[in-house]
Amino acid sequence: MDGRGVCVEEPGFRVLLTEAGDRKMEAVRAIRTVTGLSLWNSKLLLASAPVEITAARWLEAADEAARVLEDAGAHTTLLCDCCGRTVRRGVFPVNSARCAESHGPLRSAGRVASCPPAAI
Repeated sequence: MDGRGVCVEEPGFRVLLTEAGDRKMEAVRAIRTVTGLSLWNSKLLLASAPVEITAARWLEAADEAARVLEDAGAHTTLLCDCCGRTVRRGVFPVNSARCAESHGPLRSAGRVASCPPAAI
């Protein structure tokens, strides 16, 4: 919530696999871990680099997915789903106001609110 008690929508973040790296089998296992894809589809995804590995998700979840892939030797990039800027791994928090200033109010499609659901 912002200072006025209003939910602030945060952009989603996508993980892009930019390069397979030298340890291809470990990278395939990491893709399977992150995406839940089959071995065959994970190999195809790895061979398609550069390719989007995850759709928009919370920054922390995208950062963790990128960490798993990088630990396996793959090279990744985190992208802000709202403005497309590259985000460095491990840098928190991201200033979503920067996206809003650059592109107007954040659109609700594909975004997640940073406040918890209201109690019933």
